Amino acid sequence: MPSMVQKSLLFLILLLPATMLRPDAIAEDHKAITYGLIDKLFLSQTGNDVELPAFDLLRLALSGYDLLKQEKFINRPEVITIIDFSLPSTTERLWVIDLYQAKVLFHSLVSHGRNSGELMAEKFSNAPGSFTSSPGFYTTGETYFGRHGLSLKLNGLEKGINDKARERAIVIHGADYVTPDFISKHGRLGRSHGCPAVPTQLSKEIIEAIKDGSCLFIYAPKESYTSNSPIISKIKSIKRDTQNL
Repeated sequence: MPSMVQKSLLFLILLLPATMLRPDAIAEDHKAITYGLIDKLFLSQTGNDVELPAFDLLRLALSGYDLLKQEKFINRPEVITIIDFSLPSTTERLWVIDLYQAKVLFHSLVSHGRNSGELMAEKFSNAPGSFTSSPGFYTTGETYFGRHGLSLKLNGLEKGINDKARERAIVIHGADYVTPDFISKHGRLGRSHGCPAVPTQLSKEIIEAIKDGSCLFIYAPKESYTSNSPIISKIKSIKRDTQNL
């Protein structure tokens, strides 16, 4: 969570005339709106107890979101879901953010795959039967009722990284092993077959808030993802082109 000093600096930046902002800072992302959204989010949380994702993670997630929106992958642009697998499973590392109102709708525990690691998600795969999590950008699909109750299908958008999500039945669902009690007993959250499972008592609300075409970004701080992600590569390419204008 940003310190009060960081929040104050963000507020001061908003007060500066546009001509005083460094052009290279404005061009750092392919859309200046990305920074505007981040500033608005941080400012809206001033004085609240709700934590936001790290600034750099928000910037990356919103850059990918904006790219996917331009390419017509996103049907519901008002909301984004971010999962930060650089954090241990004992922390609330899932955020659902209303981008139109600049507020956090949900901040929740979320599981990773049982073969991705114990406390931390450290191994990732796109392979069927791997029981690991897959990072990257997704869009949410349709809902259905399965053995975990109401569940939400996911569409992986990154070839070779998460595009087998449908084949692997990687979905959002509620799970009784995603609770503080489980953490107290085992020192970590329970793990899934690769699905980002959420607390049962929140699952219906979360699913209803993000279903049918919103953006989901699962971040993994691994070179195997960040260096091979088609979407991150596009973001970097657009950034270079913008800086060369």
